[in-house]
Amino acid sequence: MKLHFLTALSVIALASPAFAAGDAAKGEKTFRMCKACHAITGPEDKTIVRGGRVGPNLYGVIGRKAASEPGYNYGAGIKEAAEKGLVWNEENLAEYVKNPTEFLEKYTGDGAARSKMTFKLRRGGEDVAAYLASVAKQ
Repeated sequence: MKLHFLTALSVIALASPAFAAGDAAKGEKTFRMCKACHAITGPEDKTIVRGGRVGPNLYGVIGRKAASEPGYNYGAGIKEAAEKGLVWNEENLAEYVKNPTEFLEKYTGDGAARSKMTFKLRRGGEDVAAYLASVAKQ
């Protein structure tokens, strides 16, 4: 019986899609598109990437609770996700940037959830997430 359970568990694990780790160097290049709306400003207002102020500062976003950057006016959809416990990690951030509104609808279970972020990054989200994770270590 144990053998069948372990075999079944192994099949499930192998059948599940693996999340490929991103490439921070590629993500730095891809982030150029993001800086139209987002800056990366570290501690003591150290500018890491000069960018727009339409979106929140992305310094330290990996590991941070969603909708928690001080001074930014978040939309209702992302606030709802935060209330449900969304904390950004590389995997969910990569998924979010592909289609922010779709991500929020799925995460919250609310078909009316919308994101203020209208840009969709079809490719390279995992790289941008890896880059953002690496920046916070500087």
